[in-house]
Amino acid sequence: MGYTVKIIPYESKYRDDMLFCYLSAKDVLGRYAPEDKYRKPVLKEDLLDIEKNYLKRGDIFYLAIDERDRVVGMIGTQIISESELWLKRLFIKPEQKSKGVGSKLLAKVEEFAAKQGITIIHTRFANWYYEAAAFYRAKDFVKAQSPEDYLCYMIKELK
Repeated sequence: MGYTVKIIPYESKYRDDMLFCYLSAKDVLGRYAPEDKYRKPVLKEDLLDIEKNYLKRGDIFYLAIDERDRVVGMIGTQIISESELWLKRLFIKPEQKSKGVGSKLLAKVEEFAAKQGITIIHTRFANWYYEAAAFYRAKDFVKAQSPEDYLCYMIKELK
């Protein structure tokens, strides 16, 4: 039997578990950071109020829930124009990586984007997030010019 997750719109009952998932993922990523200032996980303010910072703005935030009813991944969007959006907070619990969770979350966002008429998806992440770079390349994102040296900026054109 394979690993099963369901992708659902954000529900407040999962808030604390979502924050734990985020901090767990950031903690592991921080181990690869080139400088101490990036090594400790920091909670981002937008995650403290998903309704205000995503849902009430017309954006979406999905959670990946496993068979034990635990959050194992997340993804949000920030629509910036009629045809473009940014991916925000795509994180997977470290022990659940390479099980298709990120692919399922991204597919849900792409489905949302297509319904909205969005044709360009942007993302950026620290350049030491090697797994993220490999994941996005496998999902047809291409590298674009980054405004900051420590960031990798990629875009995808939806067909």
